[in-house]
Amino acid sequence: MEAAKRRTFSLQQHLVANETSGEKKKKTSEEEKKEFMSIYNSLYNEVMRDLPKMGLPTHAKNWIKELLNYNVVGGKMNRGLTVLHSVELLSEGRELSRSDVFKAHILGWCIELLQAFFLVADDIMDQSITRRGQPCWYQKPHPMGSSPNEKVGNIAINDSFILEALIYKIIRKYFSNEPYYGELLNLFHETTWQTEIGQLLDLTSNLPGGKVDLSLFTLENYKLIVKYKTAYYSFYLPVALAMLLVGIRSEPLFQTAEDILIPMGEYFQIQDDFLDCYGDPKVIGKIGRDIEENKCSWMICTALIHATPAQRKILENHYGRDKPSDVAKVKAVYNEIGITNLFKEYEEKSYKDLRNAIDNVLNMPTEVFLDLLHRIYKRNM
Repeated sequence: MEAAKRRTFSLQQHLVANETSGEKKKKTSEEEKKEFMSIYNSLYNEVMRDLPKMGLPTHAKNWIKELLNYNVVGGKMNRGLTVLHSVELLSEGRELSRSDVFKAHILGWCIELLQAFFLVADDIMDQSITRRGQPCWYQKPHPMGSSPNEKVGNIAINDSFILEALIYKIIRKYFSNEPYYGELLNLFHETTWQTEIGQLLDLTSNLPGGKVDLSLFTLENYKLIVKYKTAYYSFYLPVALAMLLVGIRSEPLFQTAEDILIPMGEYFQIQDDFLDCYGDPKVIGKIGRDIEENKCSWMICTALIHATPAQRKILENHYGRDKPSDVAKVKAVYNEIGITNLFKEYEEKSYKDLRNAIDNVLNMPTEVFLDLLHRIYKRNM
């Protein structure tokens, strides 16, 4: 126990390096990320120090080292940083203690691990090519292979489980004595369940064997996929964790947060679908493949509502095909029905609806919701 306390204290020291007593300055975005990364570096070092206790051979330790550094870092870290931002906004100007900041950052990295777990598994299932501007983990050359043609491959399935398991090792180490420990575990387990149900709905929204059935692509089905696959872990989870950290226990307030953040997550995913089709891969960090992969996206669901019989026939013949010429014909239909304008109309309506919902919130600071909304409104990456 004493050793654990010393490790915790050494981690907290990263948060106060170069900090003058009694003097606090608002950090820049880069300073926030640097501080957040310092916690990752310490967590990573702790994981690597624990591995020898298991008697693992060198190649296994090196594999986990590469797994963590390749998949956990390198993203925008928005979900993880949202925990601290939300704690700050929910605290309504109260100066946070070093312990407050430390706990928020630890839970932020637990979300980043959850994200890494989902992405490693999702990329295998979708047979994606790139993630965050580099080959997906399963596509990466095998660290022990004799040629670049030997890939990580299906070993990545087990790797995704390793990433998930680390979440609960970290939570146990730093929060097992907290009164809300059980609620933290329940929140992560429930969010994982919801996200995996969303993934099931996504994967079963098209037929096996590359067959295309556009009747499966409805906005009702799409919204259900997005609700569970994206909105809970990307929007509700970071804020709900912050609410626990600041002492909020009221079920109605958690329901209020859910009622706002789930539609916000839907808006975010629809933006993502639009960017998958029209975004610059250099900016968004991946090559969009929703058309080739026969995805139930907002784009195809919306196109089917507005398409003429002739345009629908084109979509039936070319959607879900891998050739660039097929993709071009699908995008031509999108352009003909004015999908960009339809997206802009949806975006403005969603923004107004979310603002109205936020304006009606009682008994908790609304800034926590406005901050998230303003971060994603009209984003381009």
